[in-house]
Amino acid sequence: MKYISTRGEAPVLNFEEVLLAGLASDGGLYVPEELPTFSKDEIASWAGLEYNELAYKIIAPFVSDCVDADDLKKMIDETYAGFNHTAVAPLKELGTNEWVLELFHGPTLAFKDFALQLLGRLMDYALAKRNERLVIMGATSGDTGSAAIEGCRHSDHLDIFILHPYNRVSEVQRRQMTTILEDNVFNIALEGNFDDCQQMVKDSFANQEFLNGMKLGAVNSINWARIMSQIVYYFSASLALGGPHREVSFSVPTGNFGDIFAGYLAKQMGLPIKQLVVATNRNDILHRVISGNDMSKGTLEHTLSPSMDIMVSSNFERLLFDVYGRNGAEISDLMDRFKSESVQLDGPRWEKVRELFDSLAVDDETTVAVIKQVEAETGYLLDPHTAIGVKAGRECNRDPSVPMITLATAHPVKFPEPVVQAGLESPQLPSHMTDLFEREERLEVLANDLPTVQSYIAGHVHK
Repeated sequence: MKYISTRGEAPVLNFEEVLLAGLASDGGLYVPEELPTFSKDEIASWAGLEYNELAYKIIAPFVSDCVDADDLKKMIDETYAGFNHTAVAPLKELGTNEWVLELFHGPTLAFKDFALQLLGRLMDYALAKRNERLVIMGATSGDTGSAAIEGCRHSDHLDIFILHPYNRVSEVQRRQMTTILEDNVFNIALEGNFDDCQQMVKDSFANQEFLNGMKLGAVNSINWARIMSQIVYYFSASLALGGPHREVSFSVPTGNFGDIFAGYLAKQMGLPIKQLVVATNRNDILHRVISGNDMSKGTLEHTLSPSMDIMVSSNFERLLFDVYGRNGAEISDLMDRFKSESVQLDGPRWEKVRELFDSLAVDDETTVAVIKQVEAETGYLLDPHTAIGVKAGRECNRDPSVPMITLATAHPVKFPEPVVQAGLESPQLPSHMTDLFEREERLEVLANDLPTVQSYIAGHVHK
């Protein structure tokens, strides 16, 4: 399978090259030249497969020319053996045709584990073949960082530098990153917000001279392998509820558009999905562009759902590439203008987006109210991002006869503040993390200045 850039100027690459490149050389994001598709009969034949077996079926077409089949199976098996629930991604029922898909049973208690624990293994596999080292540079609003570090910490071929916004992630999220003390792990607390971190990563990929010959790799969802891995749980949830013989709908808490873009791809690949609902907080650019064609950045605000405190949703470019007929020149022009001004999508293109997605923005007060209400009605405790997803799914549901599945993106222990505000007891850390607050931390607080950060990275990589 070949991969092309959303901006049309970068070279066509294979999976291994895309895996190690991350961002395309023209500033775009890589997508498959063609998606694999599956018939209803083929999807139906997967009913009853273990999660790792299903993952192999869906992932193999994307990587088959670069990764040996037995090696891929081994990496997938090892990845999901590290989850603490036998179903890997279990469903919990909240009410009639209302479900939560628990994606927090991985080692760092967030949905990012599904992709990043496999991504680290795939990168190590590719680099070992090439006898090369790679410098990973990533930005996190909280969960990506810990999952990426967990996936890369044991690698002999990777140094990983994760930027998080200083004092803008939860304490659990920070400590999950900063208490990993391996020699190849570096945490940078940037004196800025997540968008500043993300822009710094993009600028560094655009000009890598500061690394003196070393190369950067990406673990953010700009890396195609992240999206690829997340497609799997949409199929898993559908099959568990009678798919593909019945439709299901999904409500997805999302800031960077990667998780819900995986759902869009699942639908394009043949999975019968009725609705895809974009659920976000008051940093609502995705809701504004879907509901009102307003693609303007606005002011980034700190909320009780910090993993969605994002105003530049990188993966939205991948959707726009499809909506604009895969015209890289048009996407390049649109994204260049977006850097400095508010933009609108062409009328027919915007209508297409509205056909594909529903959306809702939820404020902090409502988020707390939903946590309280759902716990009172069902005894089930939601994290704030998942609460936003539940609210959006309920408000946007166009057909109550179709199961609405909210993706539960994190364990509530990672975000105790809104739980306490809801009048509930603060959630407890799971047994393997009970000493988290006593562990030694290591991080570097740096100014929001690109040369400063690049100098720090260049001075700490292993040659």
